[in-house]
Amino acid sequence: MKPEAMLQELEAAAASLSVKVSYETLGTTVGGGGLCRVKGKYRVIIDKRSSPRERVATLAQSLAQIGALESSAIELSPPVREVLDYYDMRRAS
Repeated sequence: MKPEAMLQELEAAAASLSVKVSYETLGTTVGGGGLCRVKGKYRVIIDKRSSPRERVATLAQSLAQIGALESSAIELSPPVREVLDYYDMRRAS
């Protein structure tokens, strides 16, 4: 599956979980972005200069951090589920 298609699927999953995803120019000391909470709601900020593959990694890692997709009824394709499982296992170890 192409990274662009994976990214669209992850963005749709985030939207259905009320997790805002935004693309902004981040400084080099910040890194590629990640998960934060703003006024009690989750938000993922991703460097808009990152590649689609890097965007998938940042968003998948962030969604795995909150663990919301594990128990949700959101349908995800096997490749996207595999990426989320990978980051969830890394987080757990």
